[in-house]
Amino acid sequence: MKRVILSVVAVVALAGAAVILRAQDAAKVDAKHYTVALENDQVRVLKVHYGPGEKSTMHSHPNTVAVFLTDAKGRFTFPDGKSEDFNAKAGDVISNDANVHLPENTGDKAFDVVVVELKGKPSAK
Repeated sequence: MKRVILSVVAVVALAGAAVILRAQDAAKVDAKHYTVALENDQVRVLKVHYGPGEKSTMHSHPNTVAVFLTDAKGRFTFPDGKSEDFNAKAGDVISNDANVHLPENTGDKAFDVVVVELKGKPSAK
């Protein structure tokens, strides 16, 4: 019985790792929504635009700072299947640790965000 349980746990862990490994650069896998505005050795700046009801593909970001240019209503779905809804107002600024997610616009209006990806060493916690 222990072998069966361990086998199931191993398969689930490998499947989760495969999803994360497949998660790629947002600008490469979703050029419809992500445009590189500037890139240097310290940062990459992405312009992000989602129309009403539009959804991305699973992708990854390093540590980021996001500046909402418009109000936004959406959802992030993560590789483990969990999701998190968000509501932002124009001018809101948030920071996120590196992550893998699938964003979608759950609102009835388009939204725009500037995402600054930080290329430096991740901060220690």
